[in-house]
Amino acid sequence: MSRRKSAVKRESLPDPVFNDIVVAKFINKMMYDGKKATSQAIFYGALDELKTKVTEEEPLMVFKKALENTKPQIEVRSRRVGGATYQVPVDVRVVCIS
Repeated sequence: MSRRKSAVKRESLPDPVFNDIVVAKFINKMMYDGKKATSQAIFYGALDELKTKVTEEEPLMVFKKALENTKPQIEVRSRRVGGATYQVPVDVRVVCIS
């Protein structure tokens, strides 16, 4: 067993505009070469443009619905039967982000 202490898990801070952790994680994944301000400007600009085009729904709700639609619903797991290994489709486990 390792003698080193385990790292302390840091909580993600929400984004400053919508106060949402999912948006903050998306902006961080979008970030390239550490340019977070550029990533935020692109994301918030896209939501502002979405606000002008879609008037019946909030832009944040449209973003979250698009995120739900792009999530995979099944994944394949390896299952050994006899001497052969088969790829068996199973439902994706639901993991809470917040």
